[in-house]
Amino acid sequence: MTESQVDRILASVKQAQRALAAFSQEQVDRVLEALHEAALPLCSRWARMAHEETGFGRIEDKTTKNLFAARDVYRYIRPMRTVGFLEADPAAGIYEVAEPMGVVAAVIPSTNPTSTAVYKIMVSLKSRNGVVLSPHPAARICIKAVADVLHDAAVRAGAPRGIVACLENPTIEETQALMRHPLTNVILATGGTGLVRAAYASGKPAYGVGPGNVPAFIERTASVEKAVRDVIAGKSFDWGTVCASEQSVIVDAPLAAEARACFEANGGRFASPKEKDLLEALMVREGHVNPAIVGRSPHAIAAMAGFSVPEETRVLLVEMEGVGSRHPLSMEKLSPVLCWYVEDGWEAACARCIEILEYGGMGHTLGLHTTDLEVVRRFALRKPVFRVVVNSPTTHGAIGYTTNLPPSLTLGCGALGNNITSDNITPLHLLDRKRVAFEARPLPEEDPVPMKPLVSRADRLEDAARTFLEGKLSRGTGEAGRRRSPSAPPRPGAGGDPPLDFVSEAEVREALRGGRRLRIHSGTLVTPLARELGEQHRLFDKA
Repeated sequence: MTESQVDRILASVKQAQRALAAFSQEQVDRVLEALHEAALPLCSRWARMAHEETGFGRIEDKTTKNLFAARDVYRYIRPMRTVGFLEADPAAGIYEVAEPMGVVAAVIPSTNPTSTAVYKIMVSLKSRNGVVLSPHPAARICIKAVADVLHDAAVRAGAPRGIVACLENPTIEETQALMRHPLTNVILATGGTGLVRAAYASGKPAYGVGPGNVPAFIERTASVEKAVRDVIAGKSFDWGTVCASEQSVIVDAPLAAEARACFEANGGRFASPKEKDLLEALMVREGHVNPAIVGRSPHAIAAMAGFSVPEETRVLLVEMEGVGSRHPLSMEKLSPVLCWYVEDGWEAACARCIEILEYGGMGHTLGLHTTDLEVVRRFALRKPVFRVVVNSPTTHGAIGYTTNLPPSLTLGCGALGNNITSDNITPLHLLDRKRVAFEARPLPEEDPVPMKPLVSRADRLEDAARTFLEGKLSRGTGEAGRRRSPSAPPRPGAGGDPPLDFVSEAEVREALRGGRRLRIHSGTLVTPLARELGEQHRLFDKA
């Protein structure tokens, strides 16, 4: 593809985006629902395509990642208000209005190709942006398949044709041309450090993500069996291709023998000193991970290194004495190879974790397995990361699969990781906020011009709820808001109330005033402000 073809693609997407920018919230959500419904039945097929094209990971885990993007991300962003007034403070005379950024240049990696494509298309269109995907060359066929299906689904739901596009045979030069192009407004870059630096050097606003050299500490009060199972589940998931997967496990000295036995009983295989040397020689080339081992099984990696492991092996563990260039396996490995450290006490473990993060994971994620809340507090205050995942696999917890973090496949690492944000990226990051500000303190000492409220906060919330509930009613789901979800039948409980399908901030505040709790289920759509307030006051009961 020549640069002139990049010009034509961007011109087409920009024209479509101008039309999408005029959509109402109801129209936007109809498009989003169409993306969701088109993606769900194809998650397994796209996983197989990605595995066959790249050779990375496991089909069943790639299917899970696709479902996460098509279902969990959808459920979280569906009730978001992305059109019109977002916030209103009539007393202060301040109002915020959503404005789409324009055209998103979405760089897609080979490690998580189809799931990242689904996710980036969804968050872009939810915020009324057009999107151009730039696939990693090793995964261009499966990524193009996702883009084509979701483009057609969006168009059938009323979106302008051309709102989603994909570079068919991308090169480094074409990706750079896409990122630098005058019609590109913002970049969502997922990939290696060089790519992220190129995104930030393009002169465009960019959300890039840093590497995830994630340490996981099993502290002496932890449930050892659960902690070990969690670490193995995270590290072996899709054979280590998720940036939030555990790269090192640090075990508190009193638990070392028990934890080692638990790892061995759950598919962990400790490498001998000779095998460690073989792995180092294979996996690290000139200070970088050998691409040949990325996303491969423990058996494939061992065979390439020159030894064999039992069939049931899920993770290869390597005992380590230090961190840094003299200990090359202490870097991010993107494979089911896990470094093993033993430290006596949380202070020593804390220092080791920081060493590991400074060797390539600043700002990303840390795993902590403990029942000591003081240790959690200390780690939260001292660790140079923006996600401390407690008693859960970091692979699943950081992206919001096993935690209540915003479901996302782009994880910011903040200034520590040379990123512009430390957030899990959502559609709200792809919006600019226009602010309307009424005079509050006139320069002469007189009263401001009397004005009625432009819009109230309650009106905005009621409008968001109405949009959602009208959609529910139009699909014949019965009494809005209170009806039981087909996927969550009622269960006996306090008061016998059925779980809610939708919760707004207004409902949370009403429940707080009345001293009531709100029953929700796994599919309940909770607006972000309602979720934050409800969790702060422990208001939700899960059915």
